[in-house]
Amino acid sequence: MKGNDSAIVARGLTKRFGNFTAVDGIDFEVRRGEIFGFLGPNGAGKTTTIRMMLGLLKPTAGTVEVLGVSVSKHPEKIRPRIGYMSQRFSLYNDLTVLQNLRFYGRAYGVENDLLKERIQDAIQMAGLEGHERTRTKDLSGGWRQRLALSAAILHRPELIFLDEPTAGVDPISRRAFWNLLYKLVAEGVTVFVTTHYMDEAEHCHRLALIQRGRLIALGSPEEIKRDMMRGQVLEIAPSNTAKAVKVLRAAREAGRLPIEEVAMYGALVHVVAPQVKQYQEAIAAELRQANVEPGPMAVIEPSLEDVFIACMR
Repeated sequence: MKGNDSAIVARGLTKRFGNFTAVDGIDFEVRRGEIFGFLGPNGAGKTTTIRMMLGLLKPTAGTVEVLGVSVSKHPEKIRPRIGYMSQRFSLYNDLTVLQNLRFYGRAYGVENDLLKERIQDAIQMAGLEGHERTRTKDLSGGWRQRLALSAAILHRPELIFLDEPTAGVDPISRRAFWNLLYKLVAEGVTVFVTTHYMDEAEHCHRLALIQRGRLIALGSPEEIKRDMMRGQVLEIAPSNTAKAVKVLRAAREAGRLPIEEVAMYGALVHVVAPQVKQYQEAIAAELRQANVEPGPMAVIEPSLEDVFIACMR
């Protein structure tokens, strides 16, 4: 992918802090007009990578181009063309919705009638009509996040970086937030987002999985599930979920069951192993011996969460 097709191009991107390597020679490209998800556990290097793409940290090695511009050489050229929303809410709690939008609009260089028009568009897009004079601290978490997104796009950026934008937000508000992202992408905006929610990751066009500073998977959610999942997933509905997980993990550690992963999914248990169906009877026997009724069992298609857990381990 070259030229105007790429919003971001990273080659050998590396960041070291003393003897610690936070980002270790990663390569990826983000296409214009897509939602690109960047997934990994805490401390994997996600925020450090974003800060290098924003020009806030200088890479130890490697290069990154954003919107065709070398970030290391000309960070000032990309800043008017991008938006950024951090993990922590970054607007002013004592200002009203309208005051916050005015402040950030002017900070981005938007003035006068154009600013009024952009603020009205932002309020309508975020569904904040009637809340213009509400102080930000009096808004719920979901509304605050929508306000922060509205402020980040007042200057009509071509690319938006979102660092765990929906952390701590309820499911309904998360869905509303993502509906806003879909609207932006439909208008040609590129979105680079980090998230810990696998249901959100499923809605990205493509994903990159990072662990300990290294990329371990890259592709669409379907491609990653197809290529990165080692083994099959057996879904179990036992009488005691927590005890079932403990029993099966103990059996794995003792070598009685050749399974790779056991994880709890609400009231269900997922067991991962090559040809897992052939171990159903042995799994059921382990559970019954521990006075846990196995309940229904079925081999299912792996979820992105199954793949993510398997990759991280």
